[in-house]
Amino acid sequence: MRAEIGFIEFRHLRCFLAASECGRFRKASGALGVRESAISRDVRGVSLTLAGQRFLLGARKAIRQIEDGARAVADAGRGETGHVKIGLYSSIASGFLFDLLRAYKGVYPSICVELIEGDSCDHVSAVRQLQLDIAFITGTMQWQDCESEQLWTERVLAVMPADHPLTQIAEIDWGDMAEHSFMVTDAAPRPEICAHLVQRLAHFAHRPEIVSQCVSRDRLLLFVPIERRLTLASEAATATLITGVAFRPIANEVLPFCATGSRKNDNPASRRLLRLARSMASAAKARSAQKIENATAAEPRKTDDRTDTMLHEAA
Repeated sequence: MRAEIGFIEFRHLRCFLAASECGRFRKASGALGVRESAISRDVRGVSLTLAGQRFLLGARKAIRQIEDGARAVADAGRGETGHVKIGLYSSIASGFLFDLLRAYKGVYPSICVELIEGDSCDHVSAVRQLQLDIAFITGTMQWQDCESEQLWTERVLAVMPADHPLTQIAEIDWGDMAEHSFMVTDAAPRPEICAHLVQRLAHFAHRPEIVSQCVSRDRLLLFVPIERRLTLASEAATATLITGVAFRPIANEVLPFCATGSRKNDNPASRRLLRLARSMASAAKARSAQKIENATAAEPRKTDDRTDTMLHEAA
């Protein structure tokens, strides 16, 4: 019958390992920073038995695993390591989201970032179920059981063949596109784009012809010069250089983007990402405000007509 093994604490393993490495209890106690017992004080040297040598291998491995695990937990708690799952709606070819993700990986290179594309409803559902840590989606809607915060905006662009007549217009209106057909991806966010097109063009008594393609949003742009149809994209998509494709901003069409997360999510890596996003959004707004202020100050000062008349009369 095997002898019952007594309970071994972590401190017992550390003491055993220190004693085997130092060869003396006095040196071992100094290495561990503990007081030496009266019994072990007079022991000049120690050596491992055969059983002790076998036990030493397992003890070292156990201590290393425990220390590595404790270190990993501490790093994750500080948000320096870990894993964050992000839901995307917009292109990350350029713009705020591209800059954010690049800055985040620059500051926290040990955090694994997983990107998932989808529409707003799917992302919000995943956020509620803690399948996503954070989702960057369009709109300013406040979703139940979620926290949403607007961070940036992007202009809506019409994408067309490079030789299309509308390329002659610097900024187009919806009325300019009323008689044209459109093309959208069959994947997300197809429903939102179709609804947006129908709503905007309904003002011109026109229901647009919309053709779906079973490709990603980025690949859809490749079909524009082939199909000779228009499509819509956000401002971030302009960084994608595609032969035969032109972008034109649509007047007064701006997409607000927000970060949406669950109140129950306690992932430190996600909190770090949101904190960085807020900081970058605040800095971008400050730069925009300063740019407007500088442009206003540079404008020539206009003199009131009545003031001009009074000055001429006085002369």
